[in-house]
Amino acid sequence: MRVAFFSPMPPARSGIADYAAALAQPLARLCDLDVFSQAPRHFDPSNYDAILYQMGNNPFHGFTYEFALKYPGVVVMHESNLHHLIADITIKQGDWDAYMREVEFDGGPQALAFAQRVRRLEVGPDYDGVPMLRRLMAQARAAVVHSQVVADDLRAAGLAGPIARIQHGAWIPDPPRQEFREKLGVRPNDALIGIFGFLKPYKRIAESLRAFKRLVRLEPSARMILVGEPHPDFPLASLIRSLELDAHVRVLGYTPIEHFEGYLAACDILLNLRFPTVGESSGTLMRALGMGKAVLVSNVGSFAEFPDTVCLKTPVDASEEDLIFEYLNLLVSRPEARHTLGAAARDWVSRNCTWEIAAARYASFLEAVSTGQPWSQPPDDVAAVPAPEPPPASAVDGLYILNWVEPAARSYAETHITRFEKTLELTPRGGPDHRILEMGAYMQITPALKHKLGYGEVRGCYYGPSGATERRSAHDENGAEFSCDVDLFDAEKDPFPYPDGHFHTVLCCELLEHLTADPMHMMCEINRILAPGGHLVLTTPNSASLRAISAILQGYHPGFFPAYIRPREDGAVDARHNREYTAREMPLLFSDAGFEITCLETGPFKAEQKPELLWTDRLLEHYSLDRQHRGDGIYAVGRKTGPPRHRYPAWLYN
Repeated sequence: MRVAFFSPMPPARSGIADYAAALAQPLARLCDLDVFSQAPRHFDPSNYDAILYQMGNNPFHGFTYEFALKYPGVVVMHESNLHHLIADITIKQGDWDAYMREVEFDGGPQALAFAQRVRRLEVGPDYDGVPMLRRLMAQARAAVVHSQVVADDLRAAGLAGPIARIQHGAWIPDPPRQEFREKLGVRPNDALIGIFGFLKPYKRIAESLRAFKRLVRLEPSARMILVGEPHPDFPLASLIRSLELDAHVRVLGYTPIEHFEGYLAACDILLNLRFPTVGESSGTLMRALGMGKAVLVSNVGSFAEFPDTVCLKTPVDASEEDLIFEYLNLLVSRPEARHTLGAAARDWVSRNCTWEIAAARYASFLEAVSTGQPWSQPPDDVAAVPAPEPPPASAVDGLYILNWVEPAARSYAETHITRFEKTLELTPRGGPDHRILEMGAYMQITPALKHKLGYGEVRGCYYGPSGATERRSAHDENGAEFSCDVDLFDAEKDPFPYPDGHFHTVLCCELLEHLTADPMHMMCEINRILAPGGHLVLTTPNSASLRAISAILQGYHPGFFPAYIRPREDGAVDARHNREYTAREMPLLFSDAGFEITCLETGPFKAEQKPELLWTDRLLEHYSLDRQHRGDGIYAVGRKTGPPRHRYPAWLYN
């Protein structure tokens, strides 16, 4: 499907430009996308199956609006008001007659009478009362919105075509929180509250500052930052002075996006309040939820539609200021409450609002509109994807595994038995027609893949000269035998000797960290040999474990196995650890290789308590750093969703 994509793009100072840039990248992987960030000299709509227009209420969208009227397509309405835009392309161009025609078309004789007063400069335009939607809605074939409130407004304005509600995409950045807190002079346990975006009065800034004044009386260490361009008609500095908050509040002004996100990360609580509203969404809000921040929103418009579990909602009545204060006091005095709220927000965003999810819904809706087929609206909240169903406990019994281990390897197996049990627990069950490949097969858990997990065909592979295959066997203590073929090749260089889509499951256990040159070659080949929807089970040491943090803070090497390996007497050298990974890198690795993560955990290699690491955990807690995924080993399961996305991702290759 070929799609024309009209929208302002960065460096335009527009939230919709940022949105369009973030959406265009994954959407271009799903269709043939041509992006027009300004009016093209020549445009032939017959070259496209669909035309997509990102519409906003500011001058950046003048060319988008004009082309949407000339070449009807699918309009993405980020809010349900275009009056400022129409005023910019008419009044500010000296075309009062065009403005009057649009007002009359949208609002009728009464709106026209008011506009006559506007023309005589007696009053300002009725921006809120006349939304200027009818002209565009009469032309549009269909629309995309982020909320039901905007969908209802578009229907009221005359849109007859289909409407898709697609959640606003969410950025999930990970800037260095502590660096920006140090930059601001905020101590580790001081609560930092933030207000972000264009600092207009309708962001409920005055109400927020008065509530914060009350909070400071109870929590003198609390701080607030306001990040964004001040509004010229809003006396923000004098308001802060009058409330005697100069020592507690800083206005940072407009900042570039990398600093903007850094200041977001530094905050503990975000205020994203506004009234009145015309159904607009907020990219800042989505960034905050994606970062797992505790957020307050106004209980109006599109913000009222967010699940109550991901943000706190304040009314815009006489109780507003009191509720802002009460919520701030709760979140500041009970850090566990804000952490719980933030974790729920991040989980909801990851399930419903990633750019990949948004792009997939755009692509399916555009396809439906272009072919005239109905489109099914996805549920408002997609349930968490469960991990593959684990086998029964008897299938991962450690004694069963050890029964198959030869005496020379028993000491190693006993040390790693917890990892073996966990790996088998996470591996999806198979059937007589299912095939599984164990990479780096040592014949330790290999027999269990057939006898306990039920795979009809079990195959192994190992490092060696490409093209060779060895038949390897294992015997349990009762004399039973298990055999399978083990293919030899270099996982970083050689094509894997299997057809496309051949396996249902691939195990890659304690192999990734040994690779020296090209891990994505292995990941891409795993993708190729897996059937659609097949699973990859990957385990690897965790370089961000409590053990690693404790080691480096005490001056030791943090690697789980950093030592060089002395050659054996026969001259052979086992592969040492080359690069160890963090749990946070697993979603990047899997996504770039064409997988979605269905399970991500960390845990021990050996089942034992480590009280000596509690101080490291307390240190992370003190600085509000992530305490999740700090076990020694990473256990990740991914489902194949498509071809690899990036052959040489920038985070992994220089």
